[in-house]
Amino acid sequence: MRDRILELLAPALERLGAVHVDGTLGMGGHAEGVLERFPECVVVGIDRDHEALALAGRRLARFGDRFRPVHAVYDDIRRVVADLELPAVDGILFDLGVSSLQLDETDRGFAYRVDAPLDMRMDQSTGMTAADVLNTYSVEDLTRILRDYGEERFARKIAKAVVQDRAIEPYSSSGRLVEMLRRVIPAASQRQSGHPAKRTFQALRIEVNDELEVWHRAIDEAIDVLAVGGRIAVLSYHSLEDRATKQAFAAGATSSTPAGLPVELPEHAAYLKLVTRGGEAPGDEEVTTNPRAASARLRVAERVRDTSTNTTTSSTDSRTRKGTTR
Repeated sequence: MRDRILELLAPALERLGAVHVDGTLGMGGHAEGVLERFPECVVVGIDRDHEALALAGRRLARFGDRFRPVHAVYDDIRRVVADLELPAVDGILFDLGVSSLQLDETDRGFAYRVDAPLDMRMDQSTGMTAADVLNTYSVEDLTRILRDYGEERFARKIAKAVVQDRAIEPYSSSGRLVEMLRRVIPAASQRQSGHPAKRTFQALRIEVNDELEVWHRAIDEAIDVLAVGGRIAVLSYHSLEDRATKQAFAAGATSSTPAGLPVELPEHAAYLKLVTRGGEAPGDEEVTTNPRAASARLRVAERVRDTSTNTTTSSTDSRTRKGTTR
């Protein structure tokens, strides 16, 4: 959906001196699109994955200082913007979930079709691994993450099997986990729902990287640093991520005027405008070319009011400030 994203961000990024923050840089495909289409734009690329930053850095080196890579988690976007002393942020993109780089690097443990160490950390320099989760969580906690993050119907059955198996031998590889899932999940469900490991692997990845909690913090911080007239685009692949995005955008696009007031006071006016109607899905052609995009949903919003001053100043005017706050 890269072309569609660029089209929707264009009104904000066509300005002279525009600043765009790619909160999920990955291998730099979206950032490259922005840098090519908007020659006056500076792109800040954030990623927690050191390998992704290195690969993107080589890919985007031809753009010189118009590209600025930063190692951070995207819920730290406010600090990143402050540290770089950016006057305003005109565009923001988040392409959530696991990247193609992480899926294709077999030794990272994200892919269930190959046997690999159960790691699944997006930043391999810190934090617990998927093996740690499987080998230490209680049946109740395993059930919760499989049910909530993987939307797995057989969550408790799988959790009990994990605890029983790890008592014999701790989990260390994805192959053994897949074998257990094939054994535990009913054959009829496997025929109807595809690969038996996809929901469990998704749940483990989200838990290991604290993705949903990070996203709840990140969406608020991103809106805070967005200049008036700036646009934020979010590409989600999980219903819980999309729901959090929808709720944050809806809250910003709704007046907070108390019931019964005859007029809307400026401080209660909406500070966002919804650019897309609901979550846009990819077209059939893109899904055919890239099956991983099938579950993607795109939402875009525009900042229409600076709540730090209760005005509707333009993005150009806002460049005299170091940022905006909600």
